[in-house]
Amino acid sequence: MYDTHVLSRVIVIICMFCCCISVKYQPNWESIDSRPLPSWYDESKIGIFIHWGVFSVPSFSSEWFWEYWKGQKIPGVIDFMNRNYRPGFTYADFASQFTTEFYNADEWANIFDASGAKYIVLVTKHHEGYTNWPSKYSWNWNSMDVGPKRDLVGELATAVRKKQGIKFGTYHSLFEWFNPLYLRDKANGFKTQDFVRDKTMPELYELVNNYKTDVIWSDGDWETTDVYWNATEFLAWLYNESPVKDSVVVNDRWGKNIRCKHGGFLNCDDRFNPGVLQKRKWENSMTIDKYSWGYRRRAKLADYLTMDDITKEIASTVSCGGNLLINIGPTHDGRIIPIFEERLRQMGEWLGFNGEAIYASKPWSHQNDTLASGVWYTSQKSSNGTTVYAIVLDWPANNVLKLGAPVASPASTVSLLGYNGRLTLAPVAGSGVIVTIPPIPINQLKVEWAWVFKFTGLQN
Repeated sequence: MYDTHVLSRVIVIICMFCCCISVKYQPNWESIDSRPLPSWYDESKIGIFIHWGVFSVPSFSSEWFWEYWKGQKIPGVIDFMNRNYRPGFTYADFASQFTTEFYNADEWANIFDASGAKYIVLVTKHHEGYTNWPSKYSWNWNSMDVGPKRDLVGELATAVRKKQGIKFGTYHSLFEWFNPLYLRDKANGFKTQDFVRDKTMPELYELVNNYKTDVIWSDGDWETTDVYWNATEFLAWLYNESPVKDSVVVNDRWGKNIRCKHGGFLNCDDRFNPGVLQKRKWENSMTIDKYSWGYRRRAKLADYLTMDDITKEIASTVSCGGNLLINIGPTHDGRIIPIFEERLRQMGEWLGFNGEAIYASKPWSHQNDTLASGVWYTSQKSSNGTTVYAIVLDWPANNVLKLGAPVASPASTVSLLGYNGRLTLAPVAGSGVIVTIPPIPINQLKVEWAWVFKFTGLQN
């Protein structure tokens, strides 16, 4: 006979031993890419990007302005500088004007919560090297030493984490335009790594350890390879030992040879939206201001995406398996201007009615319809079968929606999210369905942009 007491102790010891064994990721892409993507990221679908920093002071077209400070003689920026600043003014002189006096992290967090976004990515350091936190590795070029005299990253991290269901993430540029260590490494053909050793990597470790960030959104990678950036060594530490090793996600910008190939999810290029299903998880990072990531004082109303534009981006992105990271640019004094706030709150209103078609959804067998244009599909699977959502960007003519992709069965049903009335569903011989919508009083139709039709019991 077995001694049950001894046997139980052996089982406990074995279980404890097994629990202590975990995957040890190695500093190479094959190992790093084998890490499963934390489920929270795919389920979130919607994030908010925040481009904010010293570049918010001139509030010019950000792409042009950064090119100007790299030495490009762009007429519009030259005129702007000549009209507004003394000769000899340098980029660094903008920092004292990055005042942030109206920045209230709790107010920002309230707007983000109302938007329906599930994660935030704050620019903590852009290509000019100024850090929005009191970094030990950016002396006198950070938000505590010059300008705001505040820890902008820490304040927002604290405020966002008061909101249930929102993750806090950080953008960080690997390289810096003006840093002499980087310029020296570059002049040496990137055979030396003084800048990476003394600046880039210490900052990344500092961000993770101090702020427990759940997204590391890397950028500034394109001038050299991942070998120079020591990318795999950092990511192995991030996945094995960091305080966020089980929850953190990273993008693919870790070297000019890595983008769109390796990483936790793929960004590929800015505003990447392929329109077809991808083999790997990806993200569409895009802007509400069509022409700039940072705030632009000269922007006109027509320069901003409408809610019709935004719902189209949501539908086409999520249908093809992506997440949408929608960008705003606050002002130098810390305000989210009304047009940005309005768009974010409208997005939250739309998601409030249609979120079941977006959050935690999966791509369906069809991404867009075979008959009707402007229709994108998502799905949800459960023990009761698959529910299919048709996101219709334009209201059907004559209240009749004709779709070619769904195949109806006798058990099929259709409803309109945000409306409690009944619709009529009829199959089309061969394939497809016709949905007839009754006249709906305007006070009963709660959704203003992109309507979602929910199908259950389909054959496909």
